[in-house]
Amino acid sequence: MPLDERIITEAILETYCAKFKSCLDLDTAVVGGGPSGLVAAMLLAREGFNVALYERKLSLGGGMWGGGMTWNVIVVQKESLRLLTDVGVPVTRFRDGYYTADAPTAASTLAAAACQAGVKVFNCVSVEDVVLREVDGAKRVTGLVLNSSAVELAGLHVDPLVVGARYVIEATGHAVEVLKTLVRKNDVELLTPSGGIEGEQSLWAEVAETNTLRNTREVFPGLYVAGMAANASFGSYRMGPIFGGMLLSGEKAAREIAGRLRDRHEHA
Repeated sequence: MPLDERIITEAILETYCAKFKSCLDLDTAVVGGGPSGLVAAMLLAREGFNVALYERKLSLGGGMWGGGMTWNVIVVQKESLRLLTDVGVPVTRFRDGYYTADAPTAASTLAAAACQAGVKVFNCVSVEDVVLREVDGAKRVTGLVLNSSAVELAGLHVDPLVVGARYVIEATGHAVEVLKTLVRKNDVELLTPSGGIEGEQSLWAEVAETNTLRNTREVFPGLYVAGMAANASFGSYRMGPIFGGMLLSGEKAAREIAGRLRDRHEHA
């Protein structure tokens, strides 16, 4: 049968538009497709929630692809191994407490697992703002303002589109871009010690790994931080190419949000 380029275009158009339309009212929107964002999105989707992930770049995986200094191997701790092995990532014991995985395998397998779980992925999409509403007398994040990454890179003035979300997970890493926009444009106080963004400190892997998990929480009503964004928000250290805390952070964010969504549905 001869190929018709118009039908190819029609297939892409209709399928993409249907996917986008299905995400106008989300249970959770995840911003950033690194390891913490992928794990959080995957686990929430597995529970049947409507989840979309927005990634500015073309590929998913964040900083995991490059390992350390482009030497594409990552290190994880025993506590987080199950989050890799459960999706089929091979790991190798290096010595007690230290395990290695091939970085491209880990990044691509986590991305595939999230998609197969039902996460709707929108790559080449940038989040340029949040939607704020007054809910029970207090401001709350209730959605995202989206634009094409190509529009952002070109510096064009093109108006964005909007999706609604009951919860948003900020997983943009060191840049903590969503939170910076929220603070810059609105007179709001965060759930941090100072009420603002505490900022990232220099590298201290042991403390950073512990604090990544501790700092994974709601930073503003409706907005959670996970992964390195959690440490940048609450003022802790960076950790380098060890990824156990990142994976566990995504799991914690998913667990807390799932509990709140279930409670919300039960009392609706």
